[in-house]
Amino acid sequence: MISWFQEVGRDILDVWMFFTDHPSLQVLVIVLIFLALVLIEVQLMYNRRATDVMFGTDAFNEKIKAFEFTPKEVSTLEKLVRSSKFENKDAVLNSSGLFEAAVSEFYRIRNVFSVRDETLEAIAGLRRKMDFTGSNPLSMVCSTRQFNIGDKVDLEFENGQSFKRIPIYERTEKVWSVKIDGSPSLAKALVGSHALVRWTRMNDAVYSIHLNVLAATPDKVVFTHSANLDKEQLRKWVRQVVDFPVTATFPNGDTHSGVLYDLSAGGILLGLAEDVKPDQQFSISFELPTFGVQNVDVKVLNNLGHRNPNFPLYNSISAVFTGAYAWTQERVLQYIFESTRKAKSKKTELNGVNSETT
Repeated sequence: MISWFQEVGRDILDVWMFFTDHPSLQVLVIVLIFLALVLIEVQLMYNRRATDVMFGTDAFNEKIKAFEFTPKEVSTLEKLVRSSKFENKDAVLNSSGLFEAAVSEFYRIRNVFSVRDETLEAIAGLRRKMDFTGSNPLSMVCSTRQFNIGDKVDLEFENGQSFKRIPIYERTEKVWSVKIDGSPSLAKALVGSHALVRWTRMNDAVYSIHLNVLAATPDKVVFTHSANLDKEQLRKWVRQVVDFPVTATFPNGDTHSGVLYDLSAGGILLGLAEDVKPDQQFSISFELPTFGVQNVDVKVLNNLGHRNPNFPLYNSISAVFTGAYAWTQERVLQYIFESTRKAKSKKTELNGVNSETT
């Protein structure tokens, strides 16, 4: 027995001498031990989150009663909360942004393409019942999963191909797609390419994101989801200086040519030789670059007289859109957004050139 202990002692001494002769191995062992302790602590923390009573549990239990969730939806919501980094259990019920953050983290951990269909359906049901989609003007939009079938988006591909106001064809928790009118050769070219996606929520903002095309056919383009939408706030109302020919048609059938000085999503400033009065109504027609001819009814707010020195014979007339103008309003918003973006890009390029020459 003593000889056995002596042999073990010699072996331990040999190992110790080996590590003494190789300092780098000593450091490696220490690092591995440290990492093992960290992993054990992380696992213990995860186990505590999975089992312990979280802060805000009473508020959570009270709030979910109003939504009439199914048992599966409640259990799925519990999983979302436990896998998130939130300390308050009821946080996901208070904000669409926090809910989508929890959903994205859950899908990242589990891999959305491996999650069971019933769990995916439960998450979609939670979003719908809490009205956290983009159709709710009060909800914070940060994820493409909040888009709805039928929403119109704009696409700009890296090859220069673009599609305006095309409808979302399908949307699941895994992927979403848009309807296009393309060809087999175009579909083949689009797969794997990058696209700038833009969606406008009226009276709110333009949301955009660069995405890779997952799949494409002649009639649709498929994307994976993103929870990192960029938001360009729409002030009410941003005005864009323009110089567009415009035709005004009055109720008696008379038509007058003029110039559109500026426009916003809420109204216009135009020049007409006709001496119109406040509250007078007529229709106008003008061509909006990239969006085509716009026909919309307007009501005069004020006749400012001959204010524009470039058009001394025209009265400057401020007016607001009336009637069914939502279509024109959205296109004007998109045009203003694009014009602003291009102006900022040009200014940045000029600043870069100036800094290089100084």
